Amino acid sequence: MTTSSVAATSGGSSVLITGGSSGIGLGLARRYHAAGHRVMITGRDPERLASVAGRVPGIESFANDIGAPRSRRRLADHVRQVMPELDVLINNAGIQRRVGIASDRSGWAEAQNEIDVLLAAPVHLGRLLTPLMLAHGRPSVLVNVTSGGAFFPQPFAPVYSAAKAALHSYTVNQRHALKATSCRVVELIPPAVATGLAGPGQAHGADPDEFCDAVFPLLDGSHAAVGFGPTASPGFAEQQAAQQRTFDEMSTRFAVPVYRADGTVGV
Repeated sequence: MTTSSVAATSGGSSVLITGGSSGIGLGLARRYHAAGHRVMITGRDPERLASVAGRVPGIESFANDIGAPRSRRRLADHVRQVMPELDVLINNAGIQRRVGIASDRSGWAEAQNEIDVLLAAPVHLGRLLTPLMLAHGRPSVLVNVTSGGAFFPQPFAPVYSAAKAALHSYTVNQRHALKATSCRVVELIPPAVATGLAGPGQAHGADPDEFCDAVFPLLDGSHAAVGFGPTASPGFAEQQAAQQRTFDEMSTRFAVPVYRADGTVGV
């Protein structure tokens, strides 16, 4: 560790990864664990979590529905009890309904669940666990996993794209609120990655292992945004930089309380 980052590739940190039983979450969990970190993963399916624990001995798990506020509070209470030294929070859990706006005949509960998992969960869990990461005073990292779809709306997954765009916006503000502290906020921006996110038969995109190998060393807090392939291209980075410059100019229009270096709040 340094005063400004948490080393991803050398052990010693305590890491919580939501949606860690498959896909990107599992790939990152394996790498953190192999590097000597203490790792806890969450997921809805206890059997899948148990399967991961059987294949990767030493990884801890906690079964919960990240889309439900009560379950998020239960998770936060559990982390406070068993992992109060939390250094890294990765808000990775996700679902994607591939259905266009004009053809969506599902009940509202399906869309609401998608919004709850993709947006409400990382916002709420950040609020619940940020004070814990600030309390110990060591460098810490909060990673929100968004998507290339946050920047280029996808007609085949409109609610997913909108929720990820909202999470991108929130992440920028979250980074601003924590900039004076030892907690760094990172936006992980995957392109299409061939995971089971959208359900059986829908996997396409980058190889998950290649993606995780590339991004894992960059999740130490030294990079505000981490992409891969098209979301790491010079053009994409230039677009991001332009948006950040505009944010920096506009963010001082109104006095807003932020976290101080000691974790307290003030203007």
